[in-house]
Amino acid sequence: MDDLDKFDYAILGALQVDGTLSVADLAEKVGLTSTPCWKRLKRLQDDGYLDRRVALVNRRKAGLPVTVFVSVRTSQHDEQWLARFAAAVIALPEVMEFHRMSGDVDYLLKVVTTDIDGYDRFYKKLIRVANLTGVSSAFSMEQIKYTTALPLDLVAHGVAMG
Repeated sequence: MDDLDKFDYAILGALQVDGTLSVADLAEKVGLTSTPCWKRLKRLQDDGYLDRRVALVNRRKAGLPVTVFVSVRTSQHDEQWLARFAAAVIALPEVMEFHRMSGDVDYLLKVVTTDIDGYDRFYKKLIRVANLTGVSSAFSMEQIKYTTALPLDLVAHGVAMG
């Protein structure tokens, strides 16, 4: 991260807002000409600062209005079990995020689905993939904030962002 300057952060920030920007438009937004902007963009991609560029689909319009946070507990904590469990969970298309946790919950999944019946079908698939000691589900009633943009200003470390 020490190699990033204000232009690099500006490029990352602009792409978080609109990943479809052309190099020319991106260069104009960040105050560079196209060639230096392209070189910086290529370096950011090559160095792994950009995982990928995607379109964000409106889940409600696409027929997936239900979000469920699923807490999973298990008595299994060896690496082989985790590898099998992780592979099985990753293969479930409803799982948007999958985290290994500290504290009372071993794993936390963010799941999207069609409705309660859709979640029930997911739950039955989940409990088939591994021996779990507990599964708890919390349905999101309202999404109050949603963003995919990272707060890059928190890590700019004194880099002028103006």
